[in-house]
Formats: sequence, structure tokens, C-alpha cells
Amino acid sequence: MTIGALIGALVSGTTADLIGRRCTFWIVDIFYIMGWLAIIFSKSVWLLDFGRLSLGLGIGLTSFVGPVYLAEITPKNLRGGFMIIAEAKIGKEREFEAALQRLRGQNADTSHEASEIKVGVGLMVVQGLGGLYGFTFYMSEIFDSAGISSTVGFMAVAILQIPATVLGASLIDKFGRRTLLMASAFGECLGCFLTGLSFVMQDHNWWKEVSPILALIGVLVYLGSYSFGMGGIPWVIVSEIFPINVKGSAGTLCNFVSWSCSWVVSYTFNFLFEWSSAGTFFIYSSICGFGVLFVAKLVPETKGRTLEEIHASMTNILQ
Repeated sequence: MTIGALIGALVSGTTADLIGRRCTFWIVDIFYIMGWLAIIFSKSVWLLDFGRLSLGLGIGLTSFVGPVYLAEITPKNLRGGFMIIAEAKIGKEREFEAALQRLRGQNADTSHEASEIKVGVGLMVVQGLGGLYGFTFYMSEIFDSAGISSTVGFMAVAILQIPATVLGASLIDKFGRRTLLMASAFGECLGCFLTGLSFVMQDHNWWKEVSPILALIGVLVYLGSYSFGMGGIPWVIVSEIFPINVKGSAGTLCNFVSWSCSWVVSYTFNFLFEWSSAGTFFIYSSICGFGVLFVAKLVPETKGRTLEEIHASMTNILQ
């Protein structure tokens, strides 16, 4: 699925610019329908894999086109909440700026555009490497290793998801993107730390009755924090900060970076978990902690502002 999402991410911006948002949504629907039909009627591995690939293609396209379309049609005072509901630095800096200069022309001022891209890419890195797909793809293994019933753990997570998402949607246009992003990243950092601490306690036979409960609390804190902020708000901001002339290409880059980081997490989690269960979550906790600092330092507040006002103020904010 993540491979399909990577492919979809690569072509999302170009597709949306070439054929328009609505036609892109029709293509997304086709991928979703084919994917679910293939999974439902699969009697062999290849058909199941095809279904997952098709769903991934749809997800990769939707991740960018959905937020962009909503940002363009939704009033500024409701934009954040609508987009959260809908959603239910790479390379060397000098080389990056030089490449952008060659693309735009030697006489073009690219500092503004470069700053916007750095913010968008940085948000996608923090979101993608923060450990979500380690928690979601390997949740059963995490619960089993921590001594928690998988059934109880999955039920607790399912009960938490909807209220956390609704909470984020109701608060984003009241408290702003930056505040919720920092709170979300801090909650993720805390959740990973608590989960890692529970495995440290388990490894040293400290408070054996407490460590499973601490692990469950850590998982719930992480997933709840992700749901009300880091899950959807980066896409909201990415759809808001790029002007129309670069939205397709810059959005494609951010989308691809997000799914690339997600693939890295899903691919490496098993290896890291076998190396050190506690160390794995402490690594994710550090990345989420860096996310708090990144948002506080570089991410602009876009609440209650038109897209034109956001674009006009980006240079001053990032200087």
C-alpha cells in the first residue's frame, strides 16, 4: 500500500494541474473501487496485492488533492476544521536552492519559494518519521510484547480515534494550526516516551504489574495526539502556504516525502524493535520532540487568513 501511495504522491500535483481537481477525484474513486473489489474477491496473493496497490494509489493522490481543493473552496474561518475532517529537511540546503534557481531562472528571486518548500517538506518529515506506521502496522506485536491483550488494546484505540479527530476539527480554527501542531507533537513525544519506558521497566523487571498499563497509556496518548493534530494539520498548512503557480509541483514533493518517510518507518520498525523495543520508541520520541521545536520556530500561523494574506506574509515570518 505504501508503494502505491508513493507512486500516487509522485503524480498527484501534476495530475491535479493537468486535468483539474474534480477529474482527479474521479480517478481516485476508480482506484478505491478497484482496490476494494480486488481485496473482497481475492482468492490469491497477487490479487490481494493488486488491491492494496490500487488503494495506495488512491490514497497518495487524495493526500494532496483533497486538502488543496478544500483550501480553495472553503471560507477562511472554517477551512481548518473542514480539512481535518476530510483527512480523518531532505538534501543539502545550498544544492536545493541552486536547483530551484536553475528551474526558475537565474534572475528569479527564489528565497520566498524555497522557504515555503522547506516548511512543507519539514512538516512531512516530522509527520512521516514520527512512528505512526510503526504503531498502526505492528500494533498487535506491540501489545503482545508489552503483555496487553490485543483485543483490549484495539478496542481502546478504536474508541479513542473518533473523539480525538472531532476534537481537532473543533479546535483548529479556534486555537490555530501552530498551537494544535505543537500540542500534538508534544503528545506524540510523550506517548512514545511512555511506551519506551514501559519496555525499560519490563526489561528490568520493575513494577511488572504497571508496565503493561503504561504501554497502553503510551499508545493511546500517541495515537490520540496524532489524530487531533499531526495527522491532518500538516496537509492543511501545505495546501495553504504554496501559491497557485507552484502548488502542484511543491505539493507533489511534500506528498512524496511524507509517503517516503512512512515507508521507511513501516520497513524498519521490525528491525528496530528486535534491536531494542525501548530504544525504538525513544527514537520516535526524539523525532516528535524535534517536531515541537520545528513548528515553534518555522511554521507560520494561517488561522483566519485568506490564502493571499498567507502568501504575502510568508517571507516576513520565515526571515
